[in-house]
Order: sequence, then structure tokens, then C-alpha cells
Amino acid sequence: MRKTDWWKNAVVYQIYPKSFQDSNSDGIGDLKGIINRLDYLKRLGINVIWLCPVYQSPMDDGGYDISDYYHINPMFGSDEDMDELIQKADKMGIKILMDLVVNHTSDEHEWFQKALKDPDSKYADYYIFKETADGNPPNNWRSYFGEPAWTKIEGTNRFYLHEFSKKQPDLNWENQSLREEIYRMVNYWLDKGLAGFRIDAIGNIKKRLEFKTFQPDGEDGLRYIGDWVLNQPGIEIFLQELTEKTFRPHNSMTVAEANVPEELLNLFIGDLGFFSMVFDFSYTDIDVPATGEWFRPKAFTPEELKKTIFESQRMVQEKGWGALYLENHDQNRSVNKYIPEKDIGYHSKTMLASLFFFLRGTPFIYQGQEIGMENIRMDSIEDYDDIATRGQYKRAVNAGFDKKTAFDIVAKRSRDNSRTPMQWDSGKNAGFSNAEHTWLKVNPNYKDINAADQEFSDSVLKFYRKLIHLRRDSKYSNIIINGEFLPYETEDPCVIAYQRIILNERLLVIHNFQNIKSYIRIPGKNTEAVIGNYTGNYHQSNTCQELYQLSPYECIALYLNT
Repeated sequence: MRKTDWWKNAVVYQIYPKSFQDSNSDGIGDLKGIINRLDYLKRLGINVIWLCPVYQSPMDDGGYDISDYYHINPMFGSDEDMDELIQKADKMGIKILMDLVVNHTSDEHEWFQKALKDPDSKYADYYIFKETADGNPPNNWRSYFGEPAWTKIEGTNRFYLHEFSKKQPDLNWENQSLREEIYRMVNYWLDKGLAGFRIDAIGNIKKRLEFKTFQPDGEDGLRYIGDWVLNQPGIEIFLQELTEKTFRPHNSMTVAEANVPEELLNLFIGDLGFFSMVFDFSYTDIDVPATGEWFRPKAFTPEELKKTIFESQRMVQEKGWGALYLENHDQNRSVNKYIPEKDIGYHSKTMLASLFFFLRGTPFIYQGQEIGMENIRMDSIEDYDDIATRGQYKRAVNAGFDKKTAFDIVAKRSRDNSRTPMQWDSGKNAGFSNAEHTWLKVNPNYKDINAADQEFSDSVLKFYRKLIHLRRDSKYSNIIINGEFLPYETEDPCVIAYQRIILNERLLVIHNFQNIKSYIRIPGKNTEAVIGNYTGNYHQSNTCQELYQLSPYECIALYLNT
């Protein structure tokens, strides 16, 4: 492993600060709360924290609408608290990543306010404005959140572009002065000791502006904006400049939220690529149609999921390095996405953990995933804080769905499923806060699913700890981190198996993605069981039998030294 590739040995834990730990009893998680839980994270075994945005923000979109890049939002604490977190985590061998949001700002950012106040100022060119003669929008693009992508400035015929909320105006990366402002800010944080960034919506910074009415793709008369803002020609110039002026001199770990086609992967994650790795949406968004409409969910089978994961591994392995994940702040809980409700339990949760953790790439664990947290079912659409959830619900109703059906569908896919407070114990508010009311409801199942209870039994938490140990500090670490990924053929389409191979060592990792028994042919000699979620079955692997019987939702990793 090259010195510059330190992040290949990372296990990342993503924290949504608002929901992790409240230290001052105001019902909102904060930086002091994270500091107070560093011992838990150290014991879990992770060595990198990805911190969702804690910058100054009106919180229209969970902090991804930044009004001041240089200061911490008072709801999370102070600038000094952030310094303390970086320093204390570093002493424990834990590095910190922050979110970098530079496709857009908040409309309350000083730059945007100055652009509104003086259309002739330099700040007016920091954003994308368009004036029309008739006072109608420049085109009929639909934003990611379901509303028109152009918002009119009151009292004028002038519009500004926003791919996300109207409170998140897009920045104009064509402007060199703006880019230099961004680079100064990035280096400010890296110089403080930050290890790097997860980079939000970075594939959207180059726009192909066309001003006409496009063929609508929905009942609202609008057209999805994606084709004009994702991975547009010329984006590589911006990304190369960003990398050379910020990340590369600091040897930073960078994880891009960018849906990159195969032909561009080498540019993004090759030896001289822009980023350390990119997230792949293909298997985490396998249930979402290309138009992004949650309310028209796509059905999928375990076999289709297997093919999608294997294709992702093939592409990334050929080009560079990948980021492995099942959950994040933009997803619902993975067990509710991939597992039928009647089958959710210890075995299905640990099977999912094994499925993604042994793949080639850097694993990302989202807070609560390590204890098997599940979706929440709220009472009404008003209970949801997430702007995207409310937008999808509105679109579903406008598309003709009755309100109950619309609610049922979007509630299952809501991003708030992953944003409910962390479930630490069975006490008040799941140990998250002593406040009378928390900013978002605590999932009522916290009495049954919490970190404290999982210390005293075979549990999802203990299984994750074992997985992390295997990857970071075991005789199998080299093969798990550096081994080649190869599919393993199975007769049952609901059995997902693959190999990790390096020199004469091999790991065979097997997952029964169904609630019935199955069988798989395995090498019959010189096999050693490494980990599994049915400990009583381990003895099978030490026999000369070539046919291994899998229990429902069983996972097992076998080591073969040839």
C-alpha cells in the first residue's frame, strides 16, 4: 500500500450530528455529545468519522444549505468545540472528515445576499441568474426536491437556478474568483487538521444551460434536471484544479458523492484521479426509478441486487478504489429496504453487514446501523422534517395517488428514517437527550434495539465489532483490504457469494438472502471458518463435504490457504 493510500485501511463511521448525542438537553445533538461518545467509537474499532454538516446554516436541508463555511452552527456548539473534537479524536487514532458542500450555498449566505442587493456586484456572478423578457422561468427544469429549479426574485423578471431547494442557490463554477474563494476555505479546514472531506453533489458543479421548454416527464409539466447538470463535459477542469490546489498537497481522503459512468471512473478515482473514492448509488438506489420518484418504487430480487453489486465491484476494481455502504443520511434503513418486514432480525441484519463489509473498498457505517436500527413509522406527513420527503409526498398526490397510499410509500423511503435519534439505551429518549422533546421523534422500538443491551449478548453490535477487527487487525486484514474481488458461482439465485484473493490465500464469503435453507458447493478441504452468524454451523466447514447447508439468512466467511 502506498503512503498516499492510508484511507484504504480506514473504517468510516458517519455521524448525523443533530441525532447522535445531545449534551445540553435542548433535544438536538451537538459536538460535545460526539466528544462524549468517542470511547464508544474507539471500542467499535472505527478510525475515521465522517461528520455531516455542522457549519452555520438555517437548516432548510439538514445543514447542506451553508450560510457561513468558516463557523460552527451554535446549535452544535462553538468553533472551539470543533477544534476540540479534531484534537481529541486524533489522540485516539480517529481522523475526521467533514462534508464539503460547494455546488450551492444557502440563500442566506453573504455572497447571495450581496448578489440580490446589487445585481452589478461581483457576487452576482458567483451564482447563476437569468432574466427573461416575459417574466416566465428560463426553462421548465424540475429540481431534485420536486419543485421548479428556477425561482423568481420578487419584483423582477430575474431568476436564479437551484438544483435542490429554492433556499440552496447553485454556485457558478465558471467564475474563477468564486473558485479561489472555495479553495481558500477548503485549505482553512485542512490546515486545522481535518483529514479530508465527503464531497456533496460534486458531479453537479458544471451546468449545460439551455433556455427552452423541454418535453415534460411528469404530471407537473416539468423535466428532471439531471441530464443537464450531472458529469457535464468540462467538469474535469474544475475538479483537477480543486484537487491540485487543496486535497493533493494535504494527502487528503476524499469521498465524492458523484454518480460516475464507467468511462469517466479513471478520471475520478484512477492513480491520478480527482478523489480517493466515489460512492456508487447503483445498489443503494436499486429501488428508485431513474426519474427519482420514490412514490413509484422499483421491485428487485436478490439476484438483481447481486448482479448490481458485482458489476459495481468489477468497474471500480479495474479503475481504482470504492466506498462501500448500505446506509447514509440520504437513505432509509437498509434492513427495511432489502429485507421483507417479517424476516427482519439478528440473522438478516448481520447477513447484510457481512455482504457489504467484505467487498473491496473502504466500508462506511452509518450511525445506528451497527445496532440494527430500523425505519420509523410516523403518524402524518407533518411529522417529517425532511424536505425531500414532503416534496415526494406532494408529487405523489399530484400524480393521482390517494393520500394514504402516497404517505405509505414515501414514509418507507423517507430520509428521516435514518435521522431519528441514536438509540443508546432503554432510558428516556433512548439515552440521546434529557430534553422533554427531541428535534425528531425517537423510534419507539428503542426499548428493544439499543447499544447498551447489545453489550450483553450475541448481537448486531458485537458482529460489527468482529467485522471491523477482521479488517483492521487480524491475519486476514491483507486479503480483506488488498485482495482481488471475484464472483463465486452459485446454483441458487438467492445465494450471494464472492471471493477475495491475494497470492495463495482466499476468502469465500457466502450469504443466503432468503428465509429458507439452501445449499452451496464449496471447496471441501483446508477450509477455516472465519466468522458467521450461525456459530453452530461452523463445524460443517471443517469436513470434507463439498455441499454446505445454509440456514435462513446465514452468512459465513471461509478462509482457504492453497
